[in-house]
Amino acid sequence: MLKNNRIYPVIAAVPELEKNLKGRDKVQTLSQLARYALEISCQKSGIILGVLDKDQNGAPVPFDGNFWSVTHKSEYAGGVVAKKATGFDIEKIKPVSKALIDKVAGHKEWALSDSGKEINFFRFWTAKEAVLKASGKGISGLSDCSIEKIIDDKSLIVKYNNQKQEVWHYFFDGHIASIVNNGFDIEWTLL
Repeated sequence: MLKNNRIYPVIAAVPELEKNLKGRDKVQTLSQLARYALEISCQKSGIILGVLDKDQNGAPVPFDGNFWSVTHKSEYAGGVVAKKATGFDIEKIKPVSKALIDKVAGHKEWALSDSGKEINFFRFWTAKEAVLKASGKGISGLSDCSIEKIIDDKSLIVKYNNQKQEVWHYFFDGHIASIVNNGFDIEWTLL
């Protein structure tokens, strides 16, 4: 049972010796680290980690009524467990092309903020990715996702399949992590 309506997304740094791995070895190492972060999230939540299966589309299948999401990039991996569908994404903040900026959001979405497009690009991208993970759809649903409202510099509302979901952001070490809130208190852990 989740403690106090709280979820614990956990982010783990990739060890220096493993950052230079390539191909299958890199993917396997990052996947293992994300699952380790998920295990820590389970421990913090008072949940025993169950079997981590995926459906035919690659979406995580809940275990014992517990939803889970993992994410990884070259420098960090993360995992979270929750009693409702959730999605979790991490990205490194770096320069991006105008074409990519235009692809991730439309004019109405960009008009929601007067902040720089680069930081909002990563807020929008990771928020949409988190919502799509929570839905089980994945990145193929990107064009059907829209930013509806920017609440503040750490949360916003994403609309997908006529449902609005709040996404919270966590900024760390030149990266951004986003997670679908679903009414939980969120306590971030950076290992």
